[in-house]
Amino acid sequence: MKSAFSGDLVPDAGGASSEPARPSGRYLLVLSLGALGVVFGDIGTSPLYALRECFAGEHRLPVNELNVLGILSLVFWSLVLVISVKYLGLVLRAESRGEGGIMVLTSLIRPPAAETGRRRAPLVVLGLFGACLLYGDSVITPAITVLSAVEGIEIATPALTRFVVPISVVILVGLFFLQKRGTGKVGAIFGPVMLAWFGVLATAGVVWIVREPAVLKAVNPAWAFRFFREDGLRGFLLLGSVVLAVTGGEALYADMGHFGARPIRVTWFAVVLPSLLLNYFGQGALLLAHPGAADNPLFKMVPAWALSPFVVLATMASVIASQAVISGAFSLTRQAIQLGFLPRMRIEHTSAREIGQIYLPGVNWLLLVACVWLVVEFGSSGRLAAAYGLAVTSTMAVTTLLLYVYARDTWHVNRWLALGAAGLFLAIDFSFLGANLVKVASGGWVPLVIAGGVYLLMATWKRGRALLAARLSEGALPVDLFLASLDGSHPVRVPGTAIFMSRAGHGVPIALLHNLKHNKVIHERVVFLTVVTDEVPLVRPKDRIAQERLGKGFWRVALHYGFMQDVDVPKALLKLRLDGAPIEEMSTTYFLTRETLIATARPGMARWRDRLYAWMTRTHGQADVYFGIPPGRVVELGLQVEI
Repeated sequence: MKSAFSGDLVPDAGGASSEPARPSGRYLLVLSLGALGVVFGDIGTSPLYALRECFAGEHRLPVNELNVLGILSLVFWSLVLVISVKYLGLVLRAESRGEGGIMVLTSLIRPPAAETGRRRAPLVVLGLFGACLLYGDSVITPAITVLSAVEGIEIATPALTRFVVPISVVILVGLFFLQKRGTGKVGAIFGPVMLAWFGVLATAGVVWIVREPAVLKAVNPAWAFRFFREDGLRGFLLLGSVVLAVTGGEALYADMGHFGARPIRVTWFAVVLPSLLLNYFGQGALLLAHPGAADNPLFKMVPAWALSPFVVLATMASVIASQAVISGAFSLTRQAIQLGFLPRMRIEHTSAREIGQIYLPGVNWLLLVACVWLVVEFGSSGRLAAAYGLAVTSTMAVTTLLLYVYARDTWHVNRWLALGAAGLFLAIDFSFLGANLVKVASGGWVPLVIAGGVYLLMATWKRGRALLAARLSEGALPVDLFLASLDGSHPVRVPGTAIFMSRAGHGVPIALLHNLKHNKVIHERVVFLTVVTDEVPLVRPKDRIAQERLGKGFWRVALHYGFMQDVDVPKALLKLRLDGAPIEEMSTTYFLTRETLIATARPGMARWRDRLYAWMTRTHGQADVYFGIPPGRVVELGLQVEI
């Protein structure tokens, strides 16, 4: 077989879905209900705070007909253009074997060969920073949604106002402690609960629209233009609150692989969009009739007898919305680990059937601490809203830029058509982003600091790995010279198979040289094994193994995985044949190298980044656990490396 190390094996990056058929009938309904519970939690809970922030937030407007209809017009057209047209109509088409998300979109971009080096690197940096911004969203979303829901207690029972923060903290702690049990059992009720939530939103909206039907005039975009003409700068700043109505667009894209594009589109247009629009217009109708309800219009839409059950339902919906972004943070972290941007971490599978249901303890507890700190520090969803939106709008702009490049390079869309579409969406994205920039001092710094910190760790780890590989390659012995030396030294060959894990696809692994130096033996069959993560979500089983016979009982093997797949070396090697013979597990030994890094003044990274990388390697998860290798079959050899 041809060697995979010279570029002969390049798994198909896809670009078209590998789904066997478009779901239909009862199966489509089941998938749509599942999508309703998982995909739309974030955007579905936006009515808790979006309109309230426009009339009771930091840049509040007086409640009058022009302002109410102008804001509603902006919300209406934002949902139509940003979610329906951009994400549902265009972005969801940029997928790889049914998988989506900003990392998938980044991996799909393949500039022309002559421009690959010049254009690829900046686009990867852009996509990576967009992914880092999602960590900020993963911290803020649980905090603001739970707080917004629990604040309904203030209306139902004002005496409990002082307990809003403690109750929110208890709910968040319970939510994060339940993560290790997995979402399988809880997920079974997500869909029905969210269906009830959207049904209540729509019903409450219809009741008030019937009372004030004039609110429907807001569908006319002229009200949005009149709003900007009259309110000027303050109207522009209100876009920072209007954008809260479209948070969750990235979740539609990232979660596409769980359900497919069609169920997401069906659910959006059949249930979610109508329910959201009816509720927002209902809140507007309430404000036209009762301007004093601006402090919490959603809860004041509900009659007194239904308020307590509605608070409970809102809290359940907020927990579901939080669960979606927490699971998204787990998935994003695993992708980053697979692509070499983060050190190995402990990953637990919470379902024997669904590979996507994973739990990362380290990420989980960091998110819990950050969420509890936000709730305690800000104290109310109104103050926390100042920190919300900046990360989302930045990611939306990054997605638009990447989509433009992908449309030109892969879809071969006419330049002017692509520029026109990208220009329209960028104008919207940058308007939202610009309005949110004024929030930096009052809380918007939170997601930026989180994203910047994560990006620093990712960039340092990626660069450090490259430097480490370069340092190890400096003294690497070429395979042909090593094999030639065996003729003169005649080392003892012992029975069994030795698997030497190798970072690079060339040279002789240092672990083999150390083993030969100290133990004076070589196994009958020796495999230099490299695990390669391709920039695609999934690698087909038939493309998993690439092998090359080196001679004298030596082979070089590469195992290819996608960045959304778990590595299981022993399972993959079951299909490996060396001269027609399988590998016997009980007579196989795995040799791993554990490097101890020493920060030096050598060219590469600043000394403080060398130390940071060295610290990260000490937190590095065990290689045998990550690769699925039985601990009893592992031999580790230490090595000091100067970086």
